[in-house]
Amino acid sequence: MKQRMEHLGNGIINIHIPFAVKRRGGRKLILSPNGDNAVFEAKPQQDNSLIKVLVRAYKWRKHFETNKFRSLDELAEKLEVNKSYLARVMRLNLLAPDIKEAILNGTQPRTLTTTELLKPFPESWQEQRGWFGFTMPRP
Repeated sequence: MKQRMEHLGNGIINIHIPFAVKRRGGRKLILSPNGDNAVFEAKPQQDNSLIKVLVRAYKWRKHFETNKFRSLDELAEKLEVNKSYLARVMRLNLLAPDIKEAILNGTQPRTLTTTELLKPFPESWQEQRGWFGFTMPRP
């Protein structure tokens, strides 16, 4: 679909601009025609589920680093979580520092979800930025 404009006469103009609506945490987000972030810039908004999973990754890494647990399997058993979930969360410790900072500050792309964050992602920090929808590298 593309934008179009019709002149209907008597000074009336009909403008058609395609957009997508995506549900996010019970709210609706309007996306631009090419699927980028919201058409308008909204104030930063922290996503508690993203923050929660980052904090969990940090805490679980600290548990593992204290050498109280010999393996991730043992840690998963102690925490009473699925081993696969533990591994996906622990992988978040490999995120670029600026991506973590953006999530904590609420300036991450509005389309970034916990589900997307827990999927496999590139190791390279530069590739991660593009993968998760950050439009430009952060200093």
